[in-house]
Amino acid sequence: MTASGFQRARSPRAKRQREAAILEAARALGAQRGIREITLTDIAAAVGMHKSALLRYFETREQIFLGLTAEGWRDWSADLCERLRTTPADRAPEAVAEAFATTLTARPLFCDLLAQAPLNLERNVSVESVRAFKLVTLEEVERIGAHLDRLLGLTEEQAVDTIATATGMAGALWQMATPGPHIQELYRSDPRLAHAVVQVGPRLCRVLTALLRGFTDR
Repeated sequence: MTASGFQRARSPRAKRQREAAILEAARALGAQRGIREITLTDIAAAVGMHKSALLRYFETREQIFLGLTAEGWRDWSADLCERLRTTPADRAPEAVAEAFATTLTARPLFCDLLAQAPLNLERNVSVESVRAFKLVTLEEVERIGAHLDRLLGLTEEQAVDTIATATGMAGALWQMATPGPHIQELYRSDPRLAHAVVQVGPRLCRVLTALLRGFTDR
């Protein structure tokens, strides 16, 4: 659909369909180019509407990506909890750390969103948008925390610390592991900078294993 051919959604169902199309366009663009590079104009063009028309559905680009972050939390939590249900108790710290690292690194867009949410996405939206997002994350944290209690006997505080460490590091490490093409070439060309090449999954797994062993050894 071209911008000139865009027609405003006039029914609740049509509005939901249009919002879903906007979210899908933002998801595809973010996966291709990174969240920081995507503007509201880019998203509007991908859907086939003018930016002013898109603002009838979402207040800012940040609200769009914050919505995708909430979706990402639900999707990741469901996958992680399913893996934790079958985690063997005799190697729980290592297996739990591996489950966190594997499910997070399988979702590069979510890792990007995790880094951008506190830095940018929560800062240019309404209070109600932030509230809705936080309630989604709270629900998923409680869901994951129940498994951490069952497997490792973690307290609520320890479970929250584990999840915050996992998601915070996943976001930060993903940014470090995906520099621009010129920086990537620099790392490859100078052996002294080899340490700057980050392997997200293995590092995340090592840190989480150490954290969980510390909690359980106490």
